[in-house]
Amino acid sequence: MGSRFDAGAAIGGVLYKDVKQAILAALAEGEWKPGEAIPSERKLIERFGVSIGTLRKAIDELVAENIMIRHQGRGTFVATHRQEDHFFRFFRIVRQDGYREFPTVQLAKFRRAKADKEEAAALGLPLGEAVFRFTNVLSLEGRAVMIDAITVPAERFRTLSEKLLRERPNTLYNFYQDVFGINIIRTEERLRAALANEEDHELLGIPVGTAMLKILRVASSYQNERIEYRVSRLDTSDYEFALSQP
Repeated sequence: MGSRFDAGAAIGGVLYKDVKQAILAALAEGEWKPGEAIPSERKLIERFGVSIGTLRKAIDELVAENIMIRHQGRGTFVATHRQEDHFFRFFRIVRQDGYREFPTVQLAKFRRAKADKEEAAALGLPLGEAVFRFTNVLSLEGRAVMIDAITVPAERFRTLSEKLLRERPNTLYNFYQDVFGINIIRTEERLRAALANEEDHELLGIPVGTAMLKILRVASSYQNERIEYRVSRLDTSDYEFALSQP
């Protein structure tokens, strides 16, 4: 990719947005992998034909959005999902006194299926498109407290299997990154009240009809590519969803 941008496009601050989108496109194409350094400012200025100020403004936004990370004296790197603080950007469940911990995750179900109306709308897929569905049970302090029902497009996860999910060594988004080259950078979530059903009773051991929190999440990669649709059901007797990041 060797695009150069017309300096006249800088009117109204548009130019740096173009540079930002060009960098995101390069990331989407896998030009720079998570954990790798991006080229030097000098090389990027030559590549895009922009000023140092324009380039830095574009990168500043990517850093603020946790897509890039600056390391003093070393350069700017593509963010990964290995950092503890990066994990807690996406795992927002806390004990009611604010205490956080990494959950223990157990795979309960896995199958290939066809996208239903809800999944197709959430992931931007045709109705009936092939998907993988899997269900995880998350435990905190040794007690099962949440169920994650997850759907991903089969086209983007062609080799996904129950064995791979059970044996993954890291977090799910780290797994997406390392095995499938997919970096989740953004999530959109909606919250609803719910009552425990038979599956909640079976997997969490709570009575049917117990008050729960239902969390609907769409996770996206670069250029807003929708990667994952997740419906979580949380037992709120001791835990809650944190609206703000730690």
